[in-house]
Amino acid sequence: MYVTADSRVSRPESAGKQETEPLATMEESPDPERGIMGKEQQDEAKSQGPAASVNTHNALPSTDTQDNHVGLHTETEEREKGMEERELQKELEAEVKVERCQTVPGLNMSHIHGSDLFGYVGIEAVLDQMRHKTMKAGFEFNIMVVGQSGLGKSTLVNTLFKSKVSRKSCTPNYEEKTSKTVKMHSVSHLIEEKGVKMKLTVIDTPGFGDQINNDNCWEPIVKYVNEQYEKYLREELNVNRKRRIPDSRVHCCIYFLPATGHRLRPIDLEFMKRLGKIVSIVPVIAKADTLTIEERQEFKERIRQDLAANGICVYPQKEFDEDPDEQILNDRIRESIPFAVVGTDKEHQVNGNKVLGRKTKWGIIEVENVEHCEFANLRDLLIRSHLQDLKDVTHNIHYEAYRVHRLNQSNMNFTELGLNTWLNGTEDICESESHL
Repeated sequence: MYVTADSRVSRPESAGKQETEPLATMEESPDPERGIMGKEQQDEAKSQGPAASVNTHNALPSTDTQDNHVGLHTETEEREKGMEERELQKELEAEVKVERCQTVPGLNMSHIHGSDLFGYVGIEAVLDQMRHKTMKAGFEFNIMVVGQSGLGKSTLVNTLFKSKVSRKSCTPNYEEKTSKTVKMHSVSHLIEEKGVKMKLTVIDTPGFGDQINNDNCWEPIVKYVNEQYEKYLREELNVNRKRRIPDSRVHCCIYFLPATGHRLRPIDLEFMKRLGKIVSIVPVIAKADTLTIEERQEFKERIRQDLAANGICVYPQKEFDEDPDEQILNDRIRESIPFAVVGTDKEHQVNGNKVLGRKTKWGIIEVENVEHCEFANLRDLLIRSHLQDLKDVTHNIHYEAYRVHRLNQSNMNFTELGLNTWLNGTEDICESESHL
C-alpha cells in the first residue's frame, strides 16, 4: 500500500488527468453510450478515490497542471455552450412543428402553407375555372336613374358605357313629353368587352319631380324595387326552381341633384330617406360645369352636412367595410360624394387626341379629365372597382332584409290561420258532443 501511494504522489499529472477526463466526458457528452461508460469509469475512480484525492491535495501542482485545468475548463464551457445552443434549436424546431399542427379553434382543421407542400398541387387553378365559368355564363347589372327632366340622365348613362343604352337613344321616334305621373321604363342590352358578357338593364323614372305637387312621387319607385325583390323571392321558394334565377333587382340607384348651389330640397331628403333603406344610392351633381370650382366644393360640403343631419346613408356605407384596405378606399370615395359630373357622347380634338367633352365658348370641358369634373371617379366606383360589391350588398343586405320581413309576415299569417282552424275544429267537436 505504501509503494502505490508513493507512485501516485510522484505522478500527479497523470492522476489529475485520469480523474478529470472521465467526469468531463460523463457530464458533457450527449451520447447515452458515453454516459454509461462514464458511469463505469466513475465507479472505478470512486473505489480508488480516497487515497488519490489525499495525495493530489498534498502534492504541489505545477504550471503544466494549471494550464491543463484551465484548458479543460474552457473546453467544458465551450461544450456546454454548444449543448445549450443545440437544445435551444431543438426547442425552436419543436415549437415550429407545434405551430404547423395547431388547429383552428372550434374546427378540426390545420393550416398548411405552400412551403409545407411536397410539390405543386394545382389549387390555384380554381380561379381560372371560376373565371371561365363567369365569362361563359355572363352576369347581370341593373342600374336606376332618378331625377328631374333635363338633368342629363340619359346622356350620363350613355357616357358611362360609351354606347347608346338609354331609353331615349334606343327608342325610335322618341318624343319627350312631360309625364303626369311617375312611370318606370326599363331597357336591357347585352354588352360584351374582351370576352366578358354583361346584361345591362337601365331603369328610367320619367315624371319624378316634374309636377307642381310632388307629394308621394317616390312611392312608384319604392313599389317597383320591392316588386323585383318579391319576384326573386318567389323564384327561390319554388319547389323546382331554376338553376340560375333571373336577377331583375335594382343594384344601384343614381340620384341626380340639380346644381343650384344651395342645399338639398325636401323632395331630395325624403326620397333618399325612403330609398336608402332598400337600395344602394349614389348621389351626383348633374351638369356640374354650371358651377365654378369653389361653388362646387361649397355645395358638396352643404350636401354632406344635410345627409349627416338627416341620418341618410348613401353608398358605400361605413358598416359594410370588411377590411382595412377596403376602408381606406371607401373613405376616399366618401370624401368625394356627391360626385360632380358632366355627361356627353360627343368627341372633340384636344392636342391631336380625341376626347369626350362639351364645347363652350370658353373651351372644351373634358369629361374624363379629373381636373374638369369627377365623372372618372363615378365610373370607377360603378364599374371598375365596386360593381360586384354593389351586387353583393343588394343580395346580402337589402334583399336579405326584405326576405326576412316577408317570411316573418308569412309565418304570422300561417300561425294565425292554423290557430283559427284549430279553434274552428274545437268548436265543431263541442257542437257534435252536445248534439250527442
